Amino acid sequence: MSVLSSRTGRDRQRYDNNFRLVSGCIPYRLIKDEGSEEDTSVEFVNKLQLLMVSSPNRHDLVFPKGGWEDDETVLEAASREAMEEAGVKGSLREVPLGVWEFRSKSSSCNEEDECFGGCKGYMFALEVTEELEEWPERENRERKWLNVKEALELCRYEWMQRALEEFIRVMQEEEEEIKLRTEEETVQDDSSKLEECQIDPCYCFVVN
Repeated sequence: MSVLSSRTGRDRQRYDNNFRLVSGCIPYRLIKDEGSEEDTSVEFVNKLQLLMVSSPNRHDLVFPKGGWEDDETVLEAASREAMEEAGVKGSLREVPLGVWEFRSKSSSCNEEDECFGGCKGYMFALEVTEELEEWPERENRERKWLNVKEALELCRYEWMQRALEEFIRVMQEEEEEIKLRTEEETVQDDSSKLEECQIDPCYCFVVN
């Protein structure tokens, strides 16, 4: 099985007002409990698992991200980085969690980053549907599934922690909307059943 190589260099790197543009994602999966009752928001968060990867030559964990290049969309860049760094594919939510400005602290940081004023990172949520056994940066990175609490504690960078907090907020709100929609549909179904039940007038009585 051939493995695609990671993109290197910055010949096609995008910049915006001296900020290097970066795209990344928070890969996640939902652990389902067949026997559980209806979840609360807290219980729902506890069912989330997040994928983080180690940085080259270091043991800290980060979410996959990298330079957004001029021959791809920001969504394509996020999906590519997830495959190159973490070896995962999935469904990427098109609405970004947010955009954060930060200074690069990676081992690849050089004077160019300082000159251009740092980075501007777009982060997305990626629901993982496939984990590859081989991926471009497998030799330099380890991947690890974590619960939300563990991921928050291990986020080395403040901007990445804020992106994770926004991810949690968005996921909780979406779960609440799904519950409300389900409850409304249930009520409508019950109302429809009542309308279908016709009562014979002969059995209607007025009680004084």
